[in-house]
Amino acid sequence: MSPSPPPSALLVLLLLVFVAVVCKETTHASALNAATTMGVSLQKLERIQRFLEKINKPAVKSIKGPDGDIIDCVLMNKQLAFDHPLLKNHKIQKVAPKRPASRSEAGDQQPRNIGTARRALQAWNILDNCPDGTVPVQRTTVEDVLRAGSLSRFGKKEVHQQLGATKHEYAITEASQEAYGTKAIIDVWNPTLQQKNEFSLSQIWLTAGSYAKSNINTIEVGWQAYPDLYGDNKTRLFIYWTSDAYVTTGCYNLKCPGFMQTNKQVVLGGPIAPVSTYSGKQSEKTFHVWKDPNSGNWWLSYDNIDVGYWPAAIFTELASNATSVQWGGEIVNQEDNGQHTTTDMGSGHFPKEGYGKASYFRNVEIVNSTNGLIPPQSVRAFATNPYCYEIQTSVNASWGFYFFYGGPGRNPNCL
Repeated sequence: MSPSPPPSALLVLLLLVFVAVVCKETTHASALNAATTMGVSLQKLERIQRFLEKINKPAVKSIKGPDGDIIDCVLMNKQLAFDHPLLKNHKIQKVAPKRPASRSEAGDQQPRNIGTARRALQAWNILDNCPDGTVPVQRTTVEDVLRAGSLSRFGKKEVHQQLGATKHEYAITEASQEAYGTKAIIDVWNPTLQQKNEFSLSQIWLTAGSYAKSNINTIEVGWQAYPDLYGDNKTRLFIYWTSDAYVTTGCYNLKCPGFMQTNKQVVLGGPIAPVSTYSGKQSEKTFHVWKDPNSGNWWLSYDNIDVGYWPAAIFTELASNATSVQWGGEIVNQEDNGQHTTTDMGSGHFPKEGYGKASYFRNVEIVNSTNGLIPPQSVRAFATNPYCYEIQTSVNASWGFYFFYGGPGRNPNCL
């Protein structure tokens, strides 16, 4: 009979086997290192495993993209959205409603002849595609959860009142009017971040409700760089939603039940490439969110691809319409040594530098009650820390309502 291994060796062996089940693409050595160096207990790994089994639905096919992401092709009618208690018996709206008519379809002239980069598929599409009847979902790993610090914080924004949050800084425009959606063409960059627990994003917000009543509903979409969420500094497509002012509901991308995906080409949370270059080609993406007049669902179109929708049932205040629309940039300043962060907003350059150097939104429009696109009304623009990040708005024939925004963070006037 072979001698039994010592208890310590047996514990290590069991832990290695367990981790192999938790995350297939993580090696035994790296997972064990995470468990020891980060103080992760077997009990915590077990909780993470149970969580991953809930949100990583069985895949018909899995694809490893050139950027390292694992894309799981999940049956459309088995996706995570159906775990939402209000969507148990939801019937998928597979065909998107007609997009609102736009006045800006021909508004693609570029100043100064710098030009724009051609539209490109996400990198994983070049290697392979998901089968019909499935949707692509970015797989969540043990490392993703560990970076969040806790399961309760994973995939969520911190609870804050937007303009009252001390660590969040904005350069945005806002139209306080009845809205049934919005459309904007957004310049895409890869901002430099000072710390991995900071982020920089450019996005659209559709909101209704109030923070005072803790019933703020939001639909959010845009691009962001956020190492703590994704594990790298790549610029990525993202969405977000909440129906209770970020307290318990909502999340980024498909990290919780809510958004119903219908398209098999676009991965929410996937990298965007190419990005704009300083004094070079500008990379633009068209973002379009609109409310279906019939179903009440809020649909998302990305680069003229209908991705899916936020079901009307998951909202309270947005069940009818938005009362405010915002567009612009946001960063998180985590510096605690008395200095401002050097994290870029947008391109990291001030609006005065203009096209090819500063970030912009153009052809910004709002969906009205008759499902048409109109210019926003009574727009106000503001920056919470204008010495660090600024915004300048304008209007012309080809770009409609547009603005340049952003900045470098710490500089001689922003300390």
